[in-house]
Parts: sequence; C-alpha cells; structure tokens
Amino acid sequence: MRKFWTIMLMAALTACSSGLAKDGDVPASALGGPGQPKDVVTGLAVPWAIAFLSGGDALVTERDSARLLRVRPDGKVTSLGTISGVRPEGEGGLMGVAVKGDQVFLYYSAEQDNRVVRYRLSGDRLSDEKVLVQGIPKGGIHNGGRLAFGPDGYLYATTGETGEGGLAQRRDSLAGKILRMTVEGAPAPGNPFGTLVYSYGHRNVQGLAWDPSGRLYATEFGQNTYDEVNLIKAGGNYGWPEVEGKGDDPRFVNPIVTWSTDQASPSGMAYAKGSLWVGALRGERLWQVPLKPDGSAGKPVAHFTGRYGRLRAVTSAPDGTLWVGTSNKDGRGSPRPGDDRILSITPS
Repeated sequence: MRKFWTIMLMAALTACSSGLAKDGDVPASALGGPGQPKDVVTGLAVPWAIAFLSGGDALVTERDSARLLRVRPDGKVTSLGTISGVRPEGEGGLMGVAVKGDQVFLYYSAEQDNRVVRYRLSGDRLSDEKVLVQGIPKGGIHNGGRLAFGPDGYLYATTGETGEGGLAQRRDSLAGKILRMTVEGAPAPGNPFGTLVYSYGHRNVQGLAWDPSGRLYATEFGQNTYDEVNLIKAGGNYGWPEVEGKGDDPRFVNPIVTWSTDQASPSGMAYAKGSLWVGALRGERLWQVPLKPDGSAGKPVAHFTGRYGRLRAVTSAPDGTLWVGTSNKDGRGSPRPGDDRILSITPS
C-alpha cells in the first residue's frame, strides 16, 4: 500500500511540473493564483501609489503630473488637484499616499528634498497642508517614496539612497531607510535609535506590506545582480552598499527572496491569501511570494509575464481584490493602448 501511494505522489508531481511555462511561470492553480485581470480605469499617466478611503474609493497619485486622483470602483475619476510644491524629475515626483480617517499623507519630491506632507480631505477638497518631514535626500534616482500605515497605527515611509550608497549606512541620514513616525511626523515610540529611522542599509525600497501576524516586509531594488524582498526587523541593517542579495555577513540581515534584476525591479507590494504580491517593473510581471508560518518565503511564482508591461502600484482593496497599476509612461516602458491603467485582480 505504501508503494502505491508513493507512485501516486510521484505521478502528481510529474503532472504539476509538466505544466511549467517556458518562462518558468507555474500554473495559477498550483498556488490558487489570481483570476483574470479587469480594467478599473485607463488613460492615466504613471500611477505611482494607491490608498483606499473608508467608503471604498481610492486615492491615486500620478508621479509626473503631480495630480492626486479619486478613483471609484466603477472607474469614475475625479481630480483633487495638482499638489503644490512637487518638482517631478528623474525618478522623483508625487509618489506615496496613505490615508487615516480624514487625513491624507503624501510623499513627494520638492525643489531640494523629498518630503512627507499631511492634508485634510473633506469631500473632494484638500486643506490644512502640513509638512511633517523634510530634508529627505533627493536625487535623479532612488527616491524611495512608499507610505503605509502599519498595524501599530504608525506611518512608515521608505527612502532611497539617491545613488549615494554610503548614505544608506549612515544612521544620521534619512536616505536609504525605512522611517516610522506618528501622524505629526515625530519619531514613533519604540523606534530603535530614538529617531525616525526604523531600519537602514537599504538601496531603494518601494514596497511595504504586513502579514496577519504583524510582520513587515519590504521590496528592494538591487544594482546589477539581485533584487530583494526583506523581512524587516527594528534596527536591522540590510547591507547596502556592502552586500547585494544574500551575503551571510552577521552584521547584515539576509533577504528572504532574491531575483535577478531582469526578472523583477520590485516596486509595490500587498499581502493577500497567504502570499505577498509584488509588482515588477523591468520584469513586467506580478510575483506571488507564498509565506510560511514562520514568515519565511516559499518559491515565488510569476503571473501575467509581459502581458501588461511595467507594474508598479499593488494595493489590497476593501473587497479583497488587488488593484495593480502599470507604469508604461514613465520613460522606461512601451505604452500600450489604454495605458497607464489600474487593474483589479482577484487573488483566489
């Protein structure tokens, strides 16, 4: 009987492996992968981030136009205006957005620096602008830009090292870091160094997500060899520029996932259905990273490779779907009819 079940198991594994696509994608059924994407809205220009309001509408930033948009689930778009003070250039512009009650938080590139700014939202009107954090180093590349509220109620912001790798290792610099703050922009209680800095040694983080156990994960762009997903620990040093990918150096925290840079350039990320879902820019695919009970990662699975071009924004919607934004008008992609778009995908 044991021999019979061994044969059946081997047959099942063989059948599964025979379904591999040429580019290494595993059939969606193997992990309960996503359903067929549907357009929510088309005709956008570099949608960088998505955050949902309590009523189900989404706020969407456009990096280069500096517009903040309100997008309803039925696809209706209302412009809330162009954010003053934004100076888009290179990889900078209007980037992250996060929402807490009637407060809207934005991360953008100003004339000389990157900033975190808070507004009040009443209907479709923004008011009461307040700069919470300024002086975040700005560059033509690697400006970070993701904002998200953690389960602890504090605001997290990601910054890049602007191409100056040494800044990532300096704890007195806001470059190459994950920051954690109150809604007033002060260092959150319990921060490891008593400053805004929560973790350091990052090259360019553009994705944040938490699993149901409250563990924080971040995506990170590599240079020439390895892109990463990291499990973030307070006070952790993630190695850049001393290490790219896994270095097994006790001074630094190893990533839980690495890809070659042509497969990923990972940006936005969300958690859903037991997996992290990561938008890939250069890799032009949606990566599904299954998580194990201890927070480590299983083998990543690629979906929709090459179908929609560069994928940047990935956010969990209130109805359990993922909203995924393309970034084909950012100067590095090939725009297709209808670009840029936001897709709704069911991670079943």
